[in-house]
Amino acid sequence: MNKDQLMEYAVWLRDILIEQGVGSFWASVINTAVLIIITTLVAFVIDVITRKIIVQLFKAFSNRSKTTFDDYLVKSNFPRFVAHAFPLALVWYLIPVIFADFMELQRHVETLAEAYLVILCILVFRSILRTITNYLRETNPKYADKPLESYVQVMMIFAWGAGIFFIINAITGYSIKSIATLSAVSAVILLIFKDTILGFVASIQVSVNDTVRIGDWITFSKYGADGLVTEITLAAVRVQNWDNTYTTIPTYSLISDSFQNWRGMQESNGRRIKRSLYIKQASIKFLSSEDIEKFKAVELVRPFIEHRQKVIDKYNERTGADKSLLVNGRNQTNLGVFRKYMDAYLHESPAINKDMYMMVRHLNPTDKGIPIEIMCWSYDKVWQNYEAIQADLFDHFIAASKYFDLEIFELPSGKDLAALG
Repeated sequence: MNKDQLMEYAVWLRDILIEQGVGSFWASVINTAVLIIITTLVAFVIDVITRKIIVQLFKAFSNRSKTTFDDYLVKSNFPRFVAHAFPLALVWYLIPVIFADFMELQRHVETLAEAYLVILCILVFRSILRTITNYLRETNPKYADKPLESYVQVMMIFAWGAGIFFIINAITGYSIKSIATLSAVSAVILLIFKDTILGFVASIQVSVNDTVRIGDWITFSKYGADGLVTEITLAAVRVQNWDNTYTTIPTYSLISDSFQNWRGMQESNGRRIKRSLYIKQASIKFLSSEDIEKFKAVELVRPFIEHRQKVIDKYNERTGADKSLLVNGRNQTNLGVFRKYMDAYLHESPAINKDMYMMVRHLNPTDKGIPIEIMCWSYDKVWQNYEAIQADLFDHFIAASKYFDLEIFELPSGKDLAALG
């Protein structure tokens, strides 16, 4: 049925109303209202039927095809948006018939239809972008940690911007090609979307420089963030902290401020252990011959003590040192032997990576004693296991210190103060 036949039916219905005594104006109003109701019902039925048919066809096709791209099209509602085009085409076709008696109203309805078409095109475009994003992220590992949402958001901003221009053009009839108009609009866009533009620039730099990926563990003290990056968008980076709270960080802050990314540790061959024991300076002493014999019972340092003592004895004999006082000549100390014990224990531990840097060293004396710092790397980088390895090491060293006549510094407690009293 073409437009001329539909127009004949509309005129026939209006003539019947006029013959029944209805005025020509009200006859046109009633005729138009009836046509609107009929068209709305028909468009709704067509929308429901075509949506179900297209969705089922897409699902059937996706089940038979080898590629999974069409599966993601279905998930992003692409078939549903495409199905809406059929009732819109019907309405557009019938607008001149329905509003034949109201030309001014017809122009407004056509403008609304054009606006709806623009919005529908944007929704279809968004669905395609989401499909591409999900497809790349879930089928290609190299895109799994990339901020694809940022680029999708940028393209959607341009799509909505262009859509708004076309809608304004359809409503006002004013050309958007005017340089003055574009300049004014550009100024407004720069003002309104300043943060978005900064975020877009930041997301590009973050992606190109590989500063942050989704899944990275970052620490950003300024914003109180300490956890895994779960999402990177134009406006913000979402971090799930270790207490399961979420912190939102402006994307631009990733290139303007300093933060800590633990990815290097996660990709390396070990995780660093760096911690100190504070030794009371008053407990440090030269070793007498009795002390040396006692410390030889510690298996890990026996070879060191014997070799070291031979070197010291030769030196003292050559220089004629008076050993009636231990301070004369060269001597071993209980702290030196304990440091060697700690080093030997680290070399014996299966949890420590021997191929990476390992050191036991003195730090500058403090009011809390002499810090003896351990720096080494554990094979296991999982947080719980890493903490357990570190705790086991220092449990042992603290307990072992008394066998070398050393004391660990500790602030006086209530019992200590009571003993002094």
